[in-house]
Amino acid sequence: MTVTYDYAGKSVLVTGGTRGIGAGIAAAFQAAGADVTICARTAPERTAPERAAPERAVSERAVSERAGSGRAVSGRAVSERAVSGRAGPERAGPEQAGSGRPGCRFVQADVRDPEQVDRLIGGFGRLDVVVNNAGGSPHAPLDGTSPRLHARVIELNLTAPLLVSQRAYPLLAASGGAVVMIGSASGARPSPGTSAYGAAKAGLHHLARCLAAEWAPLVRVNTVVVGLAATQDATDHYGGRTDLDGQAIPAGRMATPADVAAVCLWLAAPGYVTGAEVRVDGGGEVPAWRHLV
Repeated sequence: MTVTYDYAGKSVLVTGGTRGIGAGIAAAFQAAGADVTICARTAPERTAPERAAPERAVSERAVSERAGSGRAVSGRAVSERAVSGRAGPERAGPEQAGSGRPGCRFVQADVRDPEQVDRLIGGFGRLDVVVNNAGGSPHAPLDGTSPRLHARVIELNLTAPLLVSQRAYPLLAASGGAVVMIGSASGARPSPGTSAYGAAKAGLHHLARCLAAEWAPLVRVNTVVVGLAATQDATDHYGGRTDLDGQAIPAGRMATPADVAAVCLWLAAPGYVTGAEVRVDGGGEVPAWRHLV
């Protein structure tokens, strides 16, 4: 059975929507008729940004580049993620209309920066759905890496979604809209090597539950908890190995951006569900004892 959704006339914002899972989510909403805006710290390929975001220190660059790209980590740096319309932001110039995806609008913004988030949200006349997808972390063991790096990881994966949701709330409340957080299996189990990321995602899951209770019945807030996902980041990390899927995932394969997007379409549609966490992980991870029998 195929479930279809009609988002015609709806305005949707996907942070980190230029690649990976974020791009898949943006494409799904666009296919359902929505006016989709994507934002990222850097513009998609073949797009000249209106202005360049300030460069960060080299030691923090890996995190900074993920601020809008949708790159994220599950376990050891595996990716979990990866615009046009009257309801969206006013165009600042021809470059802002180009997103690398026909019909989508791109706005350059670092979602950790309150001023940039204010400009991003301030450009909307209407907003029905926010998908907080931007996130990620390099492999960064606590021992031997800078406190500043871990602070930036937490800012990107926890503080930024809070900030975007907070700024978007008045518009979402006016439209009876929804927030979808893109969470992580790393926030539901130990995440060695990415401890700050796992802690931030655990906080994000709880933040969504809190906002769901605080903002009901005007705005619904739910979380998609993503496991290992088949994106370029995962391919890079595992060197293209496919035998790991069956060893680690009961379903025998990684999630695709389309798998995650389908759940986002459901959670963003009008309904009763709020404060929920929907796992998109193919049944979780094969427990260690299975390798002993």
